[in-house]
Amino acid sequence: MPILSRIEAVKDLIQEAVDKGATSVEEIHKVIAAMPLDALARRGLLRRDDAEQLKHANEATVGVVYDAIRRINREIGELASSVFEAIEDQIDVQSRLGRGGKHRE
Repeated sequence: MPILSRIEAVKDLIQEAVDKGATSVEEIHKVIAAMPLDALARRGLLRRDDAEQLKHANEATVGVVYDAIRRINREIGELASSVFEAIEDQIDVQSRLGRGGKHRE
């Protein structure tokens, strides 16, 4: 397997790990952020409906942040793939030019 293919495979693994990691951390973040609201509601310091509304608003905000992380991760992956493709194209062109020059001699 050519070195660029190996590097791209590693890039894909890292990109997938970041995506899955962001999703896992997002879920944990939502659970932790809901805890104080649930505690306030249980103690009667916050109405259950209000707590639910605040939790949904918080989840939406948290979701936007982690969606941005996943989007940036995808865009970086696409950029890296484009760079690898350009390098492969350049290597191919140089290889063809090198072979073409040898045939002329």
